[in-house]
Amino acid sequence: MTGSVEIISWNVNGIRAVGNKEALKWVDERKPDILCFQEIKALEEQIPEGLFDHEFLSRQVHSAEKKGYSGTAVYSNFEPDHTVNNIEIDTDHEGRICEQHYGDIVLFNIYFPNGQKNDERLAYKMKFYDDLLTYCEKLREEGKSIIICGDVNTAHKEIDLKNPKANSKTSGFLPIEREWMDKLVDHGYVDTFRYVHGDVVDAYSWWSYRSGARLKNVGWRIDYFFISEDLSECLEDAFILNEVEGSDHCPVGIKLNLD
Repeated sequence: MTGSVEIISWNVNGIRAVGNKEALKWVDERKPDILCFQEIKALEEQIPEGLFDHEFLSRQVHSAEKKGYSGTAVYSNFEPDHTVNNIEIDTDHEGRICEQHYGDIVLFNIYFPNGQKNDERLAYKMKFYDDLLTYCEKLREEGKSIIICGDVNTAHKEIDLKNPKANSKTSGFLPIEREWMDKLVDHGYVDTFRYVHGDVVDAYSWWSYRSGARLKNVGWRIDYFFISEDLSECLEDAFILNEVEGSDHCPVGIKLNLD
């Protein structure tokens, strides 16, 4: 993986539904180098043909054991050295992680757990967070650079959602969840969007289907690209493609110069 590399991440909330809406045709114009999906809700053989015409060199799919639930996929213009469907962290076999190794760079495409169901799921989410950071730190000790993308299911700062006070006791903006994101940053992982755009407001990646939230831009920024700080000098751009519809999330992405 060399040169100028664009990576885009999108929680599609059902890849078959997105396919039926023909909501991936933008890929043919954009032609990203790597395309990461979360919440595909499909087995590999259930992913429709013809989602886009753009041909990728490789595809990795990690489906959940439970049918029609969770799941991740990565389409890439590069052939990874190796891929991992990481179940050391995803202990409930929910297809939440695609891990790809490209030389000294490790890309994680992750659909992080949602903690809103009950205290048990919140505890699972927090363990998932901690286990991921521990795992990434081991890779960094081995000399690897890290890219983490996906639906983190938490808004980090008050600036990252429209109504922070009203959601302060809601999973997705709980102090314990936000503190983990603080810890991630403190360990040397860079929030690429904020690195590029600073404190720009009203920049969101998820909107409730209720009450016309997307039209009113009453949203949350819960989809992220974090990179280990050694890659920050390679970061050319970070962006939110909020014009792309078809899911309750929109795509987010980065561009790296890896020469």
